[in-house]
Amino acid sequence: MTVAERIVIEARSWIGTPYLHQASVKGAGTDCLGLVRGVWRAVLGGEPEMVPTYTEDWAEPSHREVLRQGAERWLVHKAIPDVAEGDVLLFRMREGSIAKHLGIQTEAGATPSFVHSYTRHGVIESPLSLPWQRRIVARFAFPQGAG
Repeated sequence: MTVAERIVIEARSWIGTPYLHQASVKGAGTDCLGLVRGVWRAVLGGEPEMVPTYTEDWAEPSHREVLRQGAERWLVHKAIPDVAEGDVLLFRMREGSIAKHLGIQTEAGATPSFVHSYTRHGVIESPLSLPWQRRIVARFAFPQGAG
């Protein structure tokens, strides 16, 4: 089984976990970053760095792309059109705001989908519809050398 296949299986195993800001515990609570962190731990082992406390508005007041910078440190940057299952997607929810939502692509092709932890919904698998696709600002792969 490939790392990407293991990532998709693990991401889907989080479905139904309630949304909980700053948490990363399957079945108990997680936010979108916590989901990616939990999948990393399950597939690749220990997290590469401690995540500092963060507010729900992230770094909006300072306009610092904190989430993107972290992703660029530990994940493999890809071109947005280079679609693959198991990719981490970074979204900008509103034009002019910082990117602060993550998901993991679970299906590619004609009916793409992704797993994410969404406020008031918890961890769900959603169609990667055109409105979601337009919000993608970066695509990353998990590193392949671990696990």
